[in-house]
Amino acid sequence: MNGSHSSLKDFLRSLYAAALAGADPALAVTRALRLRRVERALRSARRLGVFAVGKAAGPMLEAAPAAEALTVLPEGYPPPRGKESEVLFASHPWPDRRSVAAARRALAFFRRFDKPDVILCLISGGASSLLCLPRAGLTLPGKRAAIRKLMSAGASIVEINRVRKKLSAIKGGKLGRATPARLITLVLSDVPGDDPEMVGSGPTVRRRAGDITVVVGSNRSGLAAAARAAARRGWTARLKAGRLDGEASETGRRFALEALRLPPGGVLLAGGETTVRLSERSGIGGRNLEFALGAAHALEGAGDVAILAAGSDGIDGSSRAAGAVVDGTSIARARIAGLDPEAALARHDTEPFFEMLGDLVAPGPTGTNVGDWAFAVRRRP
Repeated sequence: MNGSHSSLKDFLRSLYAAALAGADPALAVTRALRLRRVERALRSARRLGVFAVGKAAGPMLEAAPAAEALTVLPEGYPPPRGKESEVLFASHPWPDRRSVAAARRALAFFRRFDKPDVILCLISGGASSLLCLPRAGLTLPGKRAAIRKLMSAGASIVEINRVRKKLSAIKGGKLGRATPARLITLVLSDVPGDDPEMVGSGPTVRRRAGDITVVVGSNRSGLAAAARAAARRGWTARLKAGRLDGEASETGRRFALEALRLPPGGVLLAGGETTVRLSERSGIGGRNLEFALGAAHALEGAGDVAILAAGSDGIDGSSRAAGAVVDGTSIARARIAGLDPEAALARHDTEPFFEMLGDLVAPGPTGTNVGDWAFAVRRRP
């Protein structure tokens, strides 16, 4: 690899691809199905059902045993390949009438199974919006307004999902309690701490004796894969202590300051999920794009460091991109192009900013969902 800025950015993009491969939902499910306790439970089933919901529902179902199946996906995501399943599409990130219909259909599906049966539940991030059934006395617009207020205030995903469970007739294990069947829940985690009760607001985690719940993949799965990829190419990778959180642009700035202390040939890897406090009139963007722009300010003038910030699901907030790559030239190039970095942040309108620079990371829906990643690299001598 030469020392140019473009080669550093290309290297970061390759680490992102490696992280995605490390968080592959189908492989994660395949490994979990080989666990002895899972194998025994599946063999004991008189009748098997499979329920998959979330951004990774398609690939997760593809790895599951053949059975009567129901899959709920975000609109625009490809249906599972090679497996028979009823497939429903619903809205994300804001639930709509399709989300309510999907929740009612899921309840009907679970009620078809009895005590000697087993339902294999494949849960990934995004399920909170895809399955939405407000509790008695609450309307869908009312629930949406409550969650939108939390998101706009910069609440974390864990805080948001706790409220979702309280407002829901299906989350917090309530879907699971609709059946006497035994449940095996395999979870691809996108939340801090990887608590299965928080992923998708835990619709099937009901804490009943005999149930099995396994977290099969997480943000750290991708980080570990990226670290291995960097090491194979002779770079020295280090995982940042703790998860990324807090306000996106400020967290990006702090991450960049840490990156500037990397030794030559060093790579810094981090994961988590930051937050953005939205204004009344927001543009097109997301937390990873704001993280990247905050990082770009701190890197200004640095000739040997580049940073990538991107979501594992391939989509960042209202943007069609997952995130962006930046280096020490990003702010100067923006000003030459007539762009105003401060205004882009203030308007939360960061996608057009990075699109003009040619620095968007836009893979489209990736089929996985384990939170966000930020990678930094310092050029080798």
